[in-house]
Amino acid sequence: MATASPHGKFAVITGASTGIGFELATIAAQDGYDILVVADEALIEAAAADFRQFGTTVTALEADLSTTDGVDALLAATNGRQIDILCANAGRGLGHGFLDQSVADWRAVIDTNIMGTLYLVQKVLPAMVARNDGKLLVTGSVAGYIPGAFQAVYNGSKAFIDSFTEALRNEIKDADGVTLTTLMPGPVDTEFFDRADMNDTDVGTDPNKRSPADVARDGWDALMAGKGSVFSGWMTKLQGVIANVVPGSVLAEQHRKMAEPGSAKD
Repeated sequence: MATASPHGKFAVITGASTGIGFELATIAAQDGYDILVVADEALIEAAAADFRQFGTTVTALEADLSTTDGVDALLAATNGRQIDILCANAGRGLGHGFLDQSVADWRAVIDTNIMGTLYLVQKVLPAMVARNDGKLLVTGSVAGYIPGAFQAVYNGSKAFIDSFTEALRNEIKDADGVTLTTLMPGPVDTEFFDRADMNDTDVGTDPNKRSPADVARDGWDALMAGKGSVFSGWMTKLQGVIANVVPGSVLAEQHRKMAEPGSAKD
């Protein structure tokens, strides 16, 4: 069992109630980090109880990180403590055709995946750059490389994040004590597809999705090694390579076969 670090190492993990975020928080606590875990659901309190078994200080916050108020609540919950690691993992998915989606639903995807992430990063990163020390992990996706028919807004939001983090990494390259790592999973066995209303799709019912524990470990190891980005799993890496050479129209048609409602195989 890890004990609280005498150096007061502190990590903030968003989207930590389930899935990849839960596993990232578990690894951080096991590695001796005090953690602030945040999610937009009350389940974060139960998750925090699990993290406390590792002996570090765990603070849980329920907040909507699609809003500036939610991000400000996160920042206030740090009580001014230096953030050594930020895992900006909170995200939201959305299936079905764009014309069938409500404005509220696609706005929630954009506000969570893009606006909330950027606002949080812009609030936390300057202090890291100023002291030339800190680590930032942002969860992007291989989906950002693929025009996502029947997931158009989600894939577009991840394309933004994948591109944004690549650009930001260049902007801060002179702060050599600061690392920004982009984690790019493929399909992961989490509640994502249920929450995105994609349980009747081929990708949603695929039994070969990677486990969130494996994806989190890939991301954490890359973060600790100071890598710029990491595709989680060889199949995901292959998808990323293929996406750079295959025409977008072909990729969109391939994605349609996976994500169109009713595409689930019997």
